[in-house]
Amino acid sequence: MKPIIGVTAALRPESIIGVRNQYLESVTRAGGIPVLLPITAPEEDLRAVFDRLDGLLITGGADVDPARYGEEKRPECGAVIPERDRAEWIYAGLAIERDLPTLGICRGCQVLNVVYGGTLYQDIETALGVPRGVHAQEADYAVTTHEVVVEPGTLLDAVEGLTEVSVNSKHHQAVKDLAPALRLDARSKPDGIIESFDDPTKRFMLGVQWHPEMLSHLRPEAQALFNALVNAAASRPRRVRS
Repeated sequence: MKPIIGVTAALRPESIIGVRNQYLESVTRAGGIPVLLPITAPEEDLRAVFDRLDGLLITGGADVDPARYGEEKRPECGAVIPERDRAEWIYAGLAIERDLPTLGICRGCQVLNVVYGGTLYQDIETALGVPRGVHAQEADYAVTTHEVVVEPGTLLDAVEGLTEVSVNSKHHQAVKDLAPALRLDARSKPDGIIESFDDPTKRFMLGVQWHPEMLSHLRPEAQALFNALVNAAASRPRRVRS
C-alpha cells in the first residue's frame, strides 16, 4: 500500500481551504498518496486523522503568530491565521512525539522551528537590512534566484548530495534562533539566513525555507525532497488500518 502523506492547507477568508496542486503532484510523483488535512475540526478529530498518516507535509502560507514564540506582533508582520496555527501545532507536535516522517516547506519550516522552541524574524528586511526582493522574489516561482550552502553530514546533504542548491524564495520571515534540538543543514549564500535544518534524532524531520514543490517537475534535487519523505514514510512500521 502506498504511504499516506497528510498535507496541511491554507484557510482563506472566504472559508475555503486548499493548497497549490504542485504539493500534491510532488508527493504523487514520489509514490505517496497526498491527503488534505482538516483545520477547524475538534482536536480529538485532528488526532484521529493523524493516526492514519504515514508522513506529514507542512506547507507554506501565512505568517506564524509571534505569540507562539513569545513576541508581540509588529506592524511588519503579515496577517496570521490562528486556526491554522492551532491545527499545525497539533500535527507537528504529534509528528515529533511519534517520529512521523515530516517535511516542512517555507512556513512549514518556520512552524517546525517554533514548535521545537525556536524563534523567527518577523521581517527580514527590517530586522537584518536584507532587501525584501532577495528572499521574496518577484520572478516566477519556477525560477531560482539564489543558492544555499549545504552543511556536510546533514540530512539535507544525504538527500541532495550537493554542496550548494539553487533555490526559489518567497518569504519575508525566517528562522532567528534555531531550536536547540535541531541541526543546521543550510544557509543562504548571499546573507547567511538559515534555510534548512533537521532533527538528527528522528528518522526524517526536515525543514526547508524555499519552495521545492514549484521546481520538482524541472529539477531532480527538488523532487528528491519529496522522494525522501515518501521513502521514509514507506519504511516506517505500518499500523493496521480498519
